[in-house]
Amino acid sequence: MTFQSQTAIVTGAGIGIGFAIARQLARQGASVLLNDLDEEVAQLAADRIRQEGGRCLAFAGDVSDVAFIQKMVDKAVAEFGKLTIVVANAGITIFGDFFDYQPEAFQKVVDLNLRGSFFLTQLAARHMREQNEGGSILLMSSVTGHQAHPGLAAYSMTKAALEMLAKNLVLDLSPYGININAVAPGATQTERTLDDPTYVRIWSRITPMGRPATVEDISNAALFLVAPQSRHITGQSLVVDGGWTAVSPPPV
Repeated sequence: MTFQSQTAIVTGAGIGIGFAIARQLARQGASVLLNDLDEEVAQLAADRIRQEGGRCLAFAGDVSDVAFIQKMVDKAVAEFGKLTIVVANAGITIFGDFFDYQPEAFQKVVDLNLRGSFFLTQLAARHMREQNEGGSILLMSSVTGHQAHPGLAAYSMTKAALEMLAKNLVLDLSPYGININAVAPGATQTERTLDDPTYVRIWSRITPMGRPATVEDISNAALFLVAPQSRHITGQSLVVDGGWTAVSPPPV
Protein backbone atom coordinates (compact mmCIF):
# COMPACT_ATOMS: atom_id res chain seq x y z
CA MET A 1 0.00 0.00 0.00
CA THR A 2 1.16 3.50 -0.71
CA PHE A 3 -0.25 6.82 0.40
CA GLN A 4 1.75 9.02 -1.93
CA SER A 5 -0.32 12.12 -2.83
CA GLN A 6 -2.79 11.38 -0.01
CA THR A 7 -3.50 13.90 2.74
CA ALA A 8 -4.89 12.98 6.13
CA ILE A 9 -6.27 14.34 9.38
CA VAL A 10 -5.77 12.10 12.41
CA THR A 11 -7.32 13.28 15.67
CA GLY A 12 -6.21 12.34 19.17
CA ALA A 13 -2.85 11.45 17.67
CA GLY A 14 -0.32 12.76 20.16
CA ILE A 15 0.27 9.31 21.63
CA GLY A 16 -1.04 5.75 21.43
CA ILE A 17 -3.12 4.39 18.57
CA GLY A 18 -3.64 7.77 16.93
CA PHE A 19 0.08 8.47 16.82
CA ALA A 20 0.80 5.04 15.38
CA ILE A 21 -1.75 5.66 12.60
CA ALA A 22 -0.37 9.12 11.81
CA ARG A 23 3.18 7.81 11.84
CA GLN A 24 2.45 4.92 9.48
CA LEU A 25 0.53 7.16 7.09
CA ALA A 26 3.45 9.59 6.95
CA ARG A 27 5.97 6.78 6.51
CA GLN A 28 4.01 5.59 3.49
CA GLY A 29 3.93 8.99 1.87
CA ALA A 30 0.84 10.79 3.18
CA SER A 31 0.86 14.38 4.36
CA VAL A 32 -0.64 14.35 7.86
CA LEU A 33 -2.29 16.97 10.02
CA LEU A 34 -1.86 15.59 13.55
CA ASN A 35 -4.36 16.72 16.16
CA ASP A 36 -4.22 16.43 19.93
CA LEU A 37 -5.87 18.40 22.70
CA ASP A 38 -2.47 19.10 24.30
CA GLU A 39 -0.43 21.50 22.17
CA GLU A 40 2.94 20.35 23.51
CA VAL A 41 2.12 16.68 22.99
CA ALA A 42 0.88 17.36 19.45
CA GLN A 43 4.02 19.29 18.54
CA LEU A 44 6.36 16.66 19.96
CA ALA A 45 4.53 13.94 18.02
CA ALA A 46 4.66 15.90 14.77
CA ASP A 47 8.33 16.69 15.32
CA ARG A 48 9.08 12.99 15.76
CA ILE A 49 7.33 12.13 12.50
CA ARG A 50 9.17 14.89 10.64
CA GLN A 51 12.50 13.68 12.06
CA GLU A 52 11.73 10.30 10.49
CA GLY A 53 11.25 11.96 7.11
CA GLY A 54 7.47 12.31 7.13
CA ARG A 55 5.41 15.37 6.28
CA CYS A 56 3.37 16.27 9.36
CA LEU A 57 1.79 19.38 10.85
CA ALA A 58 0.61 19.66 14.47
CA PHE A 59 -2.78 21.28 15.06
CA ALA A 60 -3.84 21.28 18.70
CA GLY A 61 -7.39 21.77 19.88
CA ASP A 62 -10.65 20.28 21.08
CA VAL A 63 -12.40 18.23 18.41
CA SER A 64 -15.68 18.28 20.29
CA ASP A 65 -15.84 21.96 19.22
CA VAL A 66 -17.44 22.21 15.76
CA ALA A 67 -15.89 25.61 15.07
CA PHE A 68 -12.45 24.15 15.78
CA ILE A 69 -13.16 21.17 13.52
CA GLN A 70 -13.89 23.54 10.64
CA LYS A 71 -10.62 25.38 11.27
CA MET A 72 -8.79 22.06 11.28
CA VAL A 73 -10.26 20.95 7.96
CA ASP A 74 -9.51 24.36 6.45
CA LYS A 75 -5.92 24.21 7.74
CA ALA A 76 -5.32 20.76 6.27
CA VAL A 77 -6.55 21.90 2.86
CA ALA A 78 -4.61 25.17 2.99
CA GLU A 79 -1.41 23.38 3.99
CA PHE A 80 -1.62 20.29 1.79
CA GLY A 81 -3.93 21.32 -1.04
CA LYS A 82 -6.64 18.75 -0.46
CA LEU A 83 -8.08 16.28 2.06
CA THR A 84 -8.50 12.61 1.21
CA ILE A 85 -8.33 10.70 4.52
CA VAL A 86 -9.82 11.35 7.96
CA VAL A 87 -9.29 9.20 11.04
CA ALA A 88 -11.61 10.23 13.89
CA ASN A 89 -9.54 8.72 16.68
CA ALA A 90 -10.04 11.25 19.48
CA GLY A 91 -12.16 9.93 22.31
CA ILE A 92 -12.51 9.78 26.06
CA THR A 93 -13.19 6.92 28.45
CA ILE A 94 -14.83 7.67 31.80
CA PHE A 95 -15.55 4.64 33.94
CA GLY A 96 -18.38 4.73 36.47
CA ASP A 97 -21.07 2.70 38.12
CA PHE A 98 -24.33 3.07 36.17
CA PHE A 99 -26.38 3.97 39.27
CA ASP A 100 -24.00 6.78 40.20
CA TYR A 101 -22.89 8.02 36.77
CA GLN A 102 -22.96 11.80 36.67
CA PRO A 103 -24.46 13.98 33.91
CA GLU A 104 -21.18 15.88 33.57
CA ALA A 105 -19.25 12.70 32.82
CA PHE A 106 -21.94 11.52 30.40
CA GLN A 107 -21.83 14.83 28.51
CA LYS A 108 -18.03 14.74 28.16
CA VAL A 109 -18.14 11.25 26.70
CA VAL A 110 -20.95 12.06 24.27
CA ASP A 111 -19.48 15.42 23.22
CA LEU A 112 -16.10 14.04 22.19
CA ASN A 113 -16.89 10.49 21.11
CA LEU A 114 -20.10 11.25 19.20
CA ARG A 115 -20.43 14.97 18.53
CA GLY A 116 -16.77 15.33 17.58
CA SER A 117 -16.71 12.29 15.31
CA PHE A 118 -20.03 13.14 13.66
CA PHE A 119 -19.13 16.71 12.77
CA LEU A 120 -15.57 15.90 11.76
CA THR A 121 -17.05 13.37 9.35
CA GLN A 122 -19.60 15.89 8.09
CA LEU A 123 -17.20 18.77 7.53
CA ALA A 124 -14.50 16.59 5.97
CA ALA A 125 -17.03 14.87 3.70
CA ARG A 126 -18.34 18.23 2.50
CA HIS A 127 -14.87 19.14 1.35
CA MET A 128 -14.29 15.72 -0.23
CA ARG A 129 -17.55 16.12 -2.11
CA GLU A 130 -16.36 19.46 -3.49
CA GLN A 131 -13.00 17.96 -4.51
CA ASN A 132 -14.80 15.23 -6.48
CA GLU A 133 -11.89 12.81 -5.92
CA GLY A 134 -13.48 10.54 -3.32
CA GLY A 135 -11.92 9.86 0.06
CA SER A 136 -11.80 7.60 3.10
CA ILE A 137 -13.16 8.17 6.60
CA LEU A 138 -12.42 5.93 9.57
CA LEU A 139 -14.22 6.04 12.92
CA MET A 140 -12.63 4.57 16.02
CA SER A 141 -14.99 2.21 17.82
CA SER A 142 -14.19 -0.40 20.48
CA VAL A 143 -14.91 -3.99 21.41
CA THR A 144 -17.09 -2.47 24.14
CA GLY A 145 -19.46 -1.51 21.35
CA HIS A 146 -19.96 -5.26 20.84
CA GLN A 147 -19.71 -6.77 24.32
CA ALA A 148 -20.64 -5.53 27.78
CA HIS A 149 -17.80 -4.26 29.97
CA PRO A 150 -18.07 -3.28 33.65
CA GLY A 151 -18.37 0.45 34.29
CA LEU A 152 -18.55 1.52 30.64
CA ALA A 153 -22.25 1.89 29.86
CA ALA A 154 -21.97 5.43 28.47
CA TYR A 155 -18.70 4.83 26.63
CA SER A 156 -19.94 1.57 25.12
CA MET A 157 -23.09 3.28 23.93
CA THR A 158 -21.06 5.86 22.00
CA LYS A 159 -18.86 3.23 20.39
CA ALA A 160 -21.82 1.15 19.20
CA ALA A 161 -23.35 4.37 17.83
CA LEU A 162 -20.23 5.12 15.78
CA GLU A 163 -20.46 1.74 14.06
CA MET A 164 -24.08 2.46 13.15
CA LEU A 165 -23.02 5.89 11.88
CA ALA A 166 -20.48 4.25 9.56
CA LYS A 167 -23.17 1.93 8.24
CA ASN A 168 -25.78 4.65 7.81
CA LEU A 169 -23.48 7.09 6.03
CA VAL A 170 -22.92 4.62 3.22
CA LEU A 171 -26.14 6.09 1.82
CA ASP A 172 -24.86 9.65 1.92
CA LEU A 173 -21.20 9.24 1.03
CA SER A 174 -21.05 6.49 -1.58
CA PRO A 175 -22.37 8.66 -4.44
CA TYR A 176 -19.27 10.83 -4.01
CA GLY A 177 -16.77 7.98 -3.91
CA ILE A 178 -16.20 8.33 -0.16
CA ASN A 179 -16.00 5.16 1.89
CA ILE A 180 -16.47 5.05 5.66
CA ASN A 181 -15.66 2.27 8.10
CA ALA A 182 -14.89 1.67 11.76
CA VAL A 183 -12.13 -0.14 13.61
CA ALA A 184 -12.99 -1.65 17.00
CA PRO A 185 -9.80 -2.22 19.01
CA GLY A 186 -9.70 -4.59 21.93
CA ALA A 187 -7.30 -4.25 24.84
CA THR A 188 -4.25 -2.38 23.56
CA GLN A 189 -0.91 -1.52 25.12
CA THR A 190 -0.48 2.24 25.07
CA GLU A 191 1.26 4.80 27.23
CA ARG A 192 -1.88 4.97 29.37
CA THR A 193 -2.44 1.25 29.86
CA LEU A 194 1.22 0.68 30.68
CA ASP A 195 0.63 2.71 33.85
CA ASP A 196 -1.38 -0.29 35.11
CA PRO A 197 1.06 -3.03 36.19
CA THR A 198 -1.67 -5.69 35.94
CA TYR A 199 -2.94 -4.75 32.48
CA VAL A 200 -0.73 -6.94 30.30
CA ARG A 201 -0.96 -9.90 32.66
CA ILE A 202 -4.77 -9.84 32.87
CA TRP A 203 -5.42 -9.25 29.16
CA SER A 204 -2.82 -11.81 28.12
CA ARG A 205 -4.65 -14.39 30.19
CA ILE A 206 -8.14 -13.68 28.81
CA THR A 207 -7.22 -12.94 25.16
CA PRO A 208 -7.18 -16.09 22.97
CA MET A 209 -4.09 -14.89 21.08
CA GLY A 210 -2.26 -14.63 24.39
CA ARG A 211 -1.55 -10.92 24.54
CA PRO A 212 -3.23 -7.54 24.23
CA ALA A 213 -2.82 -5.66 20.95
CA THR A 214 0.03 -3.33 20.17
CA VAL A 215 -0.70 0.07 18.65
CA GLU A 216 0.79 -1.29 15.42
CA ASP A 217 -1.82 -4.07 15.36
CA ILE A 218 -4.52 -1.39 15.31
CA SER A 219 -2.76 0.99 12.94
CA ASN A 220 -2.19 -1.82 10.42
CA ALA A 221 -5.95 -2.40 10.31
CA ALA A 222 -6.62 1.32 10.06
CA LEU A 223 -4.27 1.80 7.11
CA PHE A 224 -5.85 -1.13 5.31
CA LEU A 225 -9.28 0.48 5.54
CA VAL A 226 -8.23 3.99 4.48
CA ALA A 227 -5.97 2.86 1.62
CA PRO A 228 -7.09 3.83 -1.90
CA GLN A 229 -7.09 0.11 -2.75
CA SER A 230 -9.83 -0.46 -0.15
CA ARG A 231 -12.37 2.07 -1.42
CA HIS A 232 -14.92 -0.67 -2.20
CA ILE A 233 -15.05 -1.60 1.49
CA THR A 234 -17.58 0.64 3.21
CA GLY A 235 -20.04 0.57 6.09
CA GLN A 236 -18.03 -2.12 7.88
CA SER A 237 -16.63 -2.52 11.38
CA LEU A 238 -13.38 -4.44 11.82
CA VAL A 239 -12.71 -5.88 15.29
CA VAL A 240 -9.02 -6.17 16.20
CA ASP A 241 -8.92 -7.89 19.57
CA GLY A 242 -6.96 -11.14 19.42
CA GLY A 243 -10.23 -13.05 19.58
CA TRP A 244 -11.52 -11.56 22.83
CA THR A 245 -15.05 -10.85 21.59
CA ALA A 246 -15.41 -14.51 20.64
CA VAL A 247 -15.20 -15.48 24.32
CA SER A 248 -15.54 -12.15 26.21
CA PRO A 249 -14.36 -12.94 29.75
CA PRO A 250 -14.31 -9.81 31.92
CA PRO A 251 -10.94 -8.38 33.01
CA VAL A 252 -10.97 -9.50 36.65
